[in-house]
Amino acid sequence: MHWTTDPRSPSVGQVVLTKSRSPIRSNVGLKAVMAVTGILLVLFLVAHMLGNLKIFTGETAFDHYAHWLREIGTPLLPSTWFLWIQRTALLAAVLAHIGAATVLAVRARAARPVKYAHRKKVNGSYAARTMRWGGVIILLFVIYHILDLTTGHLNPQGDPGNPYGNVVADFAPERWYVTLFYTLAVVALGFHLRHGAFSAFRSLGQQTPAGERRARAAALGFAVVLCAGYLVVPFAVLTGLVA
Repeated sequence: MHWTTDPRSPSVGQVVLTKSRSPIRSNVGLKAVMAVTGILLVLFLVAHMLGNLKIFTGETAFDHYAHWLREIGTPLLPSTWFLWIQRTALLAAVLAHIGAATVLAVRARAARPVKYAHRKKVNGSYAARTMRWGGVIILLFVIYHILDLTTGHLNPQGDPGNPYGNVVADFAPERWYVTLFYTLAVVALGFHLRHGAFSAFRSLGQQTPAGERRARAAALGFAVVLCAGYLVVPFAVLTGLVA
């Protein structure tokens, strides 16, 4: 906590102590929090996607990979501790990301409490206008995904010793609604990533028309690749390619 003298003191020589906002609570600080947490979450998404794709190497290889994840850090750490440390850190990053975004949105709205009588329609991207409900869908999916393939409570098989079988049982053709919800969440994530990546590229100095076009193309390409990497697994199970 910092204290400063108020220049608007009512009389000469009088000092008024006022609280100054913590740098991390400023708009710049909150945007930095969003950037750092966003990078951490994107790195996790990429690593998780690559791990999911190992299902195409066969049941034995996939189960071995899943078992290896549980044993990271042993014998220094007990079995599965690394995963729970990772999950705790990711949860903190998600909450910080959502919290920073919420505070910034509230401040932006408070800065213009009265709407313009004749406001020109802003040609914003679809992703920018749907970040809020997209974030809600993603959050609900993460909760479901943990209860499904992590703890096994919502998985029809729920066998911690057979991760491959759990994935196949989860996206079986008769459970098409699970694949549909998964697809909806991944597409929402794609819009979220496209907008976030484009904003990040702009923050790095891509302000010219040509630079913005490159930033949009790079952001779209990244989002499409990540979405495809996540969706190929459930649709492979749904169509019988993985069984």
